[in-house]
Amino acid sequence: MFKIGDIQMKNRVVLAPMAGVCNSAFRLTVKEFGAGLVCAEMVSDKAILYNNAKTMGMLYIDEREKPLSLQIFGGKKDTLVEAAKFVEKNTTADIIDINMGCPVPKITKCDAGARWLLDPDKIYDMVSAVVDAVEKPVTVKMRMGWDDEHIYAVRNAQAVERAGGKAVALHGRTRVQMYEGTANWDIIKEVKQSVNIPVIGNGDVQTPQDAKRMLDETGVDGVMIGRAALGNPWMIYRTVQYLDTGELIGEPSVREKMEVCKLHLDRLIALKGETVAVREMRKHAAWYLKGIRGNAIVRNAINTMDTRDELVNLLDEFTLEAEAKQQNSIQAG
Repeated sequence: MFKIGDIQMKNRVVLAPMAGVCNSAFRLTVKEFGAGLVCAEMVSDKAILYNNAKTMGMLYIDEREKPLSLQIFGGKKDTLVEAAKFVEKNTTADIIDINMGCPVPKITKCDAGARWLLDPDKIYDMVSAVVDAVEKPVTVKMRMGWDDEHIYAVRNAQAVERAGGKAVALHGRTRVQMYEGTANWDIIKEVKQSVNIPVIGNGDVQTPQDAKRMLDETGVDGVMIGRAALGNPWMIYRTVQYLDTGELIGEPSVREKMEVCKLHLDRLIALKGETVAVREMRKHAAWYLKGIRGNAIVRNAINTMDTRDELVNLLDEFTLEAEAKQQNSIQAG
């Protein structure tokens, strides 16, 4: 277990803040599978201050998700501080996180996201200003560096700590790597050894065994799971159980996967309305289907679905077909 400020986590497994994915419907579903902390997708400081309708919707929190970390990004101190103050006053988020890891050009060209990684002094300046402005714990999610020539992870993490930040989540890739190549766990270990605040390791945790190995090899306080949880909240549950008991629980059945997919769909509809939710759910449904034999045709069909009933009927038909095939193969065996 670990604490961020005065917020106690019930375990060491953290859901990463993934843009375009980590809305309340997804977070709550993952939370119910046991995540110790869930992180909301990043929100622009300027969009908060402009009271942008879509952005205000992104700030919605279901109380069942807590503890929750809400992530903001920006390149200028005054707007970042004002956005943090707005989040503190107008949401029930437990933690305010600052994004210093997003590698996408439209973010970095605004001096936000991973752009900060080149300047430890700016990190200190920005984080200390936010810390001074709010009561809630302030944390930072960052990458290990901009490129191989500019890896300031240790200095950057120390700047966060010096500024009053309560934790650092470190993705072991550079900005240039994006999501390619291998995450460098050695730098995560180095950062953990260089600061006294909690460090959460992120990058290449694909299985419960990976999570344990990261904890053992780097000494981090928590392990952050991102893409491995897409369409697969069981990864969270299986990791929590494995770290807790050493038992590796089996993968879910096709029916179990499709039932949770439908629950996720209904939560998304409640959040965004049927039209938007079904369109957004197409990618999630494809993730839920990943790894199941014979899914290619259904994954293509999903992209033509416009209503809840169409999508649910398709998933139900696929479940029955998959179960029938499984039964036949058992009888044949």
